[in-house]
Amino acid sequence: MGGFLQDVKMDKRTAALLTTAACGLGVLLVLVRSVSSRRAAKVKVQRARSRRTESLQRAEQQVLLFRQTHPSTDSDHILSLSLSELTKQLQDGSLSADDVFYTYMEKTLAVHKNLNCCTEILLESFDQLKTVGSNKNGLLYGVPVSIKENIAIKGQDCSCGVIINLEQPAHKNSVIVEVLKKQGAIPFVKTNLPQALLNYDCSNPIYGQTLNPHNPQKTSGGSSGGEGALIGGGGSILGIGTDIGGSVRIPASFCGICGFKPTSGRLSSQGLVPIYRGQKSVLSSSGPMARDVDSLALSMQALLCDHMFSLDPTVPPLPFNVQIYQSSKPLRIGYLECDGYSQPSPSMARAVREVKALLERAGHTLVPYQPPRLEQVMCELVVQAVFADGCTNMMQKLKGGPVDPCLKFQVGMYGLPKWLKRTLGFILKPFSPRLPAVFNSLCGLSSAQDLWKQHAAVEDYIIETVTLWRESNMDVLLCPVIGPAFNFSYCSRISTVLSYTMLYNLLNFPCGVVPVSTVTADDEEELKHYRGIYQDTSDKFFKQAVTGAEGLPVAVQCVALPWQDEMCLRFMKEVEELVKQNRK
Repeated sequence: MGGFLQDVKMDKRTAALLTTAACGLGVLLVLVRSVSSRRAAKVKVQRARSRRTESLQRAEQQVLLFRQTHPSTDSDHILSLSLSELTKQLQDGSLSADDVFYTYMEKTLAVHKNLNCCTEILLESFDQLKTVGSNKNGLLYGVPVSIKENIAIKGQDCSCGVIINLEQPAHKNSVIVEVLKKQGAIPFVKTNLPQALLNYDCSNPIYGQTLNPHNPQKTSGGSSGGEGALIGGGGSILGIGTDIGGSVRIPASFCGICGFKPTSGRLSSQGLVPIYRGQKSVLSSSGPMARDVDSLALSMQALLCDHMFSLDPTVPPLPFNVQIYQSSKPLRIGYLECDGYSQPSPSMARAVREVKALLERAGHTLVPYQPPRLEQVMCELVVQAVFADGCTNMMQKLKGGPVDPCLKFQVGMYGLPKWLKRTLGFILKPFSPRLPAVFNSLCGLSSAQDLWKQHAAVEDYIIETVTLWRESNMDVLLCPVIGPAFNFSYCSRISTVLSYTMLYNLLNFPCGVVPVSTVTADDEEELKHYRGIYQDTSDKFFKQAVTGAEGLPVAVQCVALPWQDEMCLRFMKEVEELVKQNRK
């Protein structure tokens, strides 16, 4: 009996040892996998950076060779031309496509060295240049065009700044790239964006931080921040970005250029790579970015053609209406200085006041407007729509690699368990009126029924907003856009101010940004007294984010009803012209 008990004790001891060994082995395997995963991610990143370096070096060699054989090319003249002037001189033969291409390639390389705005030079563009002469009738014949990194170009990655997407090159061009080529344009460079796209800074662990062309201590904005920096720095005359919450408009504002978000569905979305698919309430759209409004209009006219409608039959065959764009009929314009949810910076509000005065002087009618129920809408409709899955898809995309500093604050919130998000929402309610609602919305929706209710609520809100516009008899809306350019590390901490841009993705209204002023010493002085509407952490962060911006660009935002894209551009052109005349 004693021997039997001793055997049992031995078996138990052996089992315990085996269990401990198994647990240790399991932990070891997890650690090995983790180390292996990190090592594989590091290798992938290094290969991506090497590809970029090689493309930059090869482009530099080609430019140097061209300069040696074409010493008389007047680069300063070419760079000074607007897109309309450039296309005219290319088509009448007074400028060659080679001269224009190499001038902009050289300028892009110089701008990139200062701002880190490019992810890869498209070396196939050198081959396209040799055959572009056969397409001289294209509206963009010979025009070099920059392309945001998440827009598909055959053979190139659309990483969206996340390592898990590297080394999965696109099998074909996006429809937009195909149409640009058909119109004679030459896509020649891909540009940087923030990790996972859902941030309005411009940094990722693969390609690094993009800087602002007017002040390298500031961000260029995002997520089309590489485009904003490159065009704002003079390295591109026309670029294509994407916008799901201000991603074209914010970098346009920060970098002092024009940007346009069309009605979603007006341009093809085939080949536009989001961070995750399936979210249908807050709609994304590709859109042009350029130095002036005429360039935006010309690019829209070029894209809205039979070739796009045949490549993507889901796009309504609506060619660009030049008559509406060129109309001079007086407009009835709604306006707002503050949306009631986020107090604008002094320069944002001043820009609206000054443009309002110019519009009234020009014979337009201005009427006050306020978006309805914005505090409820931003969390229950906007945030809850984008993160209806409780942030699951976003967190999965970030696996296998480091989180960029520009995203760490956001990811810290996204990764919390639902019970903790709800608990924090409850605890923080007395201290921060807006943040608890954000935490609750990040928990996501629990059923398909809840998702359908959310979709229905979005539809109801669109109808409510359109009805309000009709009652005010408004043609268009003038409102602030986020600005001036932020100091680094603040974009992920301030989601509240996105009410000025993201609302129009929810509504699917076309909207665009026009630079109209610069930050003054008086703006900076007034900012010292800024407290915000809620006087919470977000308001304090916003004040810190925009401090030290004297001399930086300030813009306004122009908005129209769905499918009235030409009306929106026409309004933007009116603002641009009045500001130019006033400066003279």
